Amino acid sequence: MAKKAFIERGIGKPPRFIRMGLEFQRWVFKLSRIPGVGARHPWVRPDKTDVRWVPINTDIRKPDDAPLPITMVDRLIEEASHRVIVYNCGCRTGYECRNYPAEIGCLHLGDGALDIPKTVCREVGIAEAKEHAHRAIEAGLVPIVGKAHVDDFIYSIPHTGTMMTICFCCECCCLTRFYNEVPEKYRDAAFTRFEGIEVRVTDECKGCGKCEKRCFIEAITVVDGRAVISEQCRACGRCSITCPDDAIEISVDEGSFERTYERIRANVKYY
Repeated sequence: MAKKAFIERGIGKPPRFIRMGLEFQRWVFKLSRIPGVGARHPWVRPDKTDVRWVPINTDIRKPDDAPLPITMVDRLIEEASHRVIVYNCGCRTGYECRNYPAEIGCLHLGDGALDIPKTVCREVGIAEAKEHAHRAIEAGLVPIVGKAHVDDFIYSIPHTGTMMTICFCCECCCLTRFYNEVPEKYRDAAFTRFEGIEVRVTDECKGCGKCEKRCFIEAITVVDGRAVISEQCRACGRCSITCPDDAIEISVDEGSFERTYERIRANVKYY
């Protein structure tokens, strides 16, 4: 069904060809390993790419008067000049994802989003954009918010700095898996954490390893019967959702919401 819908919307390519394109992008990310290339690689340069996961966990520990991080997505949608929904997720279509719906595509905000070919997307209003985002979250997809220069390449559009991406990421197919191919010093600059967030393993951890398997950026390992989270963690919150013993806590400090919001707005001129 997803394959049929993707082709009918004007993509014109079956999943195997889309997958070939995605694997080509993995190779392009690997170029950042070449000495002298990483600092100039347009897909990881922080002036062109600055994204972070927004955790969807509803049990986040936070100051009483602080909003949940996910409310930032609604705020960004409300403030945008334009809102464009891509008909299908190219990543999940290309890899024929069996865990999450391929028909939930990216949401792009701002004037630059209007450059995306109309064969693969449609412009929507505030209410429909919010409904799309909430549907993605209810399906277990984690939003990635910010500017992503790789999207300019994917859609063959100019980089204007006026388009914000809200990608609904699955751990099995999402393009962000390829950031593991990027040297850490460049990856950290472009793929940052939600400001002021902490992910902590509690004494309830039994070392079952389910969180380790779920973390596709390999930020979790089980050591001596206990999960250990490294600095590579981008705080998406999947490990907390996965843990059968509720042994992973996520918390945000006072002001973290506003700091993240201000950084995003400073980097993307989208209205």
